[in-house]
Amino acid sequence: MPPALTRLIYVDDSGHPSQGLVVYGWVECSPDRWADVLSSWLDTRKRLWREYGIPVSRELHSTDYVNGRGRISRRVPRRYVRAGVEQWKDFGREVARECLETIRSTGGIRVGAVWRPGSPEELTRNRRATYEALLTRLQHELVAMDALAMVFMDGDGSDPTYRSCHRALSLQDRHVIEDAVHLDSRESRLVQMADLVAWSAMAHVDRHEANIFAWSWYQTYLSERDPWREPQQV
Repeated sequence: MPPALTRLIYVDDSGHPSQGLVVYGWVECSPDRWADVLSSWLDTRKRLWREYGIPVSRELHSTDYVNGRGRISRRVPRRYVRAGVEQWKDFGREVARECLETIRSTGGIRVGAVWRPGSPEELTRNRRATYEALLTRLQHELVAMDALAMVFMDGDGSDPTYRSCHRALSLQDRHVIEDAVHLDSRESRLVQMADLVAWSAMAHVDRHEANIFAWSWYQTYLSERDPWREPQQV
């Protein structure tokens, strides 16, 4: 039997550019579970609309709402209004935890993350090296399983880095098929899920005080969905 397409992998990046840290996080499922995974996420988005007024169509971008910069709703629950001041950071973090719980409890989903330290001066090179290491890991796993995978990423495809990394794989023994398929994160629910995984992985490995509230998020919500149990340095 020829190898079958068994893994759809949605990847997004995070990190700390001023320190040269690069992180890639992802969610994945098999093609036959894709509708179940999307349905679970949409159920959560509908609940967030009913309870918090967050439009189902609104992009959830972790850097914005977790840090209280993005106004994902026209209002916040009363418990997050103190002395007449809306506590957007606290509200955003509650939303993030609800979304993480959805990822944790959704059947058929796996997550993962890789990271690499570096320097600001070598950020571009470090990003490429990290992604190449991720692809190499995926390729080895797929060869061992005699299976195929496709990778989907946020973006418009204008960055040639990802395309060249994919095309550097041996065509005769390539199990990560095609180049990375680029999707607009404003429209792709699974890319938004990957964004939250990547951000949580960043908070796990880059433990500065500003993110102390999220240091344990990966371990609490994502490790049981991660075959490696924690973000891997590559």
